[in-house]
Amino acid sequence: MKILQVVLALSLLILVHEFGHYFFARLFKIKVEKFYLFFDAGFALFRWKPKKSETEYGIGWLPLGGYCKIAGMIDESMDKDQIKAEPQPWEFRSHPAWQRFFVLFGGVFFNLILAIVLYSAIMGAWGEQYIKNADVNTGIATNSLGQEIGFRNADKIISFDGKPVERFDELRLQLIQEQAKQASVERDGKNIEVSIDPVYLPAILESADLFDYGIPFVVAEVPDTSLNAGAGLVKGDKILSLCIPAKDSTATDTLFAADGGRNLMFAEVRQFTSSHPGRQIMATVLRDKDSLQTLQIPLQVGQDGMMGIAIEGDLSKYYKITEKKYSFLSAIPAGIRRAAEQISNYWKQLKLIFTPKTKAYKSVGSFIAIGQIFPGSWNWHAFWSITAFLSIMLAVLNILPIPALDGGHILFTLYEMITGRKPSDKFLMAAQTVGMILLIGLMILAFGNDIFRLLK
Repeated sequence: MKILQVVLALSLLILVHEFGHYFFARLFKIKVEKFYLFFDAGFALFRWKPKKSETEYGIGWLPLGGYCKIAGMIDESMDKDQIKAEPQPWEFRSHPAWQRFFVLFGGVFFNLILAIVLYSAIMGAWGEQYIKNADVNTGIATNSLGQEIGFRNADKIISFDGKPVERFDELRLQLIQEQAKQASVERDGKNIEVSIDPVYLPAILESADLFDYGIPFVVAEVPDTSLNAGAGLVKGDKILSLCIPAKDSTATDTLFAADGGRNLMFAEVRQFTSSHPGRQIMATVLRDKDSLQTLQIPLQVGQDGMMGIAIEGDLSKYYKITEKKYSFLSAIPAGIRRAAEQISNYWKQLKLIFTPKTKAYKSVGSFIAIGQIFPGSWNWHAFWSITAFLSIMLAVLNILPIPALDGGHILFTLYEMITGRKPSDKFLMAAQTVGMILLIGLMILAFGNDIFRLLK
């Protein structure tokens, strides 16, 4: 199912991108020789040339992109023979620079338009649902990395470097994008500042569970097949503390307890039990919140670090869900706003990749990584949301001023428009070669990172 979604999403994005080039080329009466989904190195899976058409359409066998071969343009086809011949009126190189600019920018432009259309449709069909950071009254649950940085469970994060965070699920993203040096948090009713050492940024990039919802550990069910089925827990029990009994009968070695008398969070219990597989632990349980009745119940931890207890995981039971609905007309500006936000976010992430000290280059992935972000079952909302974001990615990546990418060609065209001097074909061929080498190197890095992650 994931493979199917990746193929469909990328095929759509490639076709839209290449159609952007095709549209402006035909608008200015420039000949388009080939229009292909995927690369046809050596042979094609399918090819078709309509009668009286100058263009051959087809599907290649190498699913690493697609191309639109425009006559007289130096591109990935590296057609040197055509460039050596005298320029013809229908060729790309024979047209004025401003027309060539639109042909080159067409792919990026159409990907941006697609993203706006998809986001607008998503807003109109489903609206928005999210939990505001300010509405997470339990505070965060953080892992060992977060605690090493200086965060504590139940902290309520207010801002990073003075910038408030609107959505709870964007806490880690904003910390990374802003490369924040300081966090303002509310802890035990007091506002304090947590200094964030930049040395932790590479680890933060790898730590998806740095900030989690601090939902309390409330028993929803103990299945009959659970190793704690007869322990005595009932629905609604809240765990206040956990400890491992000491070897003698006069004391207990308390390894984990709730701070300030609050209920334990699910994430805290999970961290504790995963560190003590196969052990028996003693749980202090609150059963009747009105009478504050507590019980001491022994529980068993399995070798997998799990206790076999289902908890109440519905976030709407703990937090207010913010919902926004849009009409057909209001969905359009909302879609434009969302696309602009995603462009800004992705640009910030891209800058991290080119900053070696962040080690963000380790997060670069190929189609394998892209496949992992799609759900395992079909979900139209998820599919279109991910496709819209991938369209943003494709547009931003292609506008980078790197030879062999649209941005590199656009840069040379802008240089010509400003100076009135056109770079030589020899220079453009050399730049295209350098760009292709850079892109191949990036692909090797991406596939290498994916393979390394799969082998870990």
